[in-house]
Amino acid sequence: MAEKALIYCVEDDESIRELIVYALRGSGFEAQGFEESGEFYQAMAARMPQLVLLDLMLPGEDGLSILARLRGDSATAKLPVIILTAKDAEYDKVRGLDGGADDYVTKPFGVMELLSRIKALLRRAAPAREQEETRLVCGEIVMDVERRTVTVAGTPCTFSFKEFELLRYLMENQGIVLSRDKIMRHVWGFDFEGESRTVDMHIKFLRQKLGEHAEAISTVRGVGYKLG
Repeated sequence: MAEKALIYCVEDDESIRELIVYALRGSGFEAQGFEESGEFYQAMAARMPQLVLLDLMLPGEDGLSILARLRGDSATAKLPVIILTAKDAEYDKVRGLDGGADDYVTKPFGVMELLSRIKALLRRAAPAREQEETRLVCGEIVMDVERRTVTVAGTPCTFSFKEFELLRYLMENQGIVLSRDKIMRHVWGFDFEGESRTVDMHIKFLRQKLGEHAEAISTVRGVGYKLG
């Protein structure tokens, strides 16, 4: 029998937390709920889950801070995370996604939708990247995928989680024109309501950080972008 996927839910609202844990267990998952970051970190140290559901508004350390710590640790840098938020402003969603979240669900949400998103994210995360290239090169731009570092003309360059994933996707597909929709699906994991400004904004940030090597990223009018 296949081992059940373990999911942690960090949510301070007891009724919502209990509902989520109950629904997860009823759908064949192993699940644990936590009210705040302290008990969550203790559980993480004891056993690593396959996915984390993370509320943004928490007492003490908030969800974005927890997310930053997860993405800053090599052991959890690729751990699938879905943020739960009562906020529906585009800015808050983008902050969560750019902070490294793989998906978001706005409260109030339907349990079936949440379960569907969880299963979809677990499927995407399932193919282990065992055969992926650990070093990608495009001219003076060199990326070490495993160490999550980038140098430009020999100088270390720092990127946010999503900026790194976007640059990585471009470097893995050098010479290929990638549409905004394709980039959105691959880097963010889903269609962001047809929104292309998020991709354009992150391309702008990449170019700023690449400096004189920004010309490596070409804009293909009406389609998307190409590296090299």
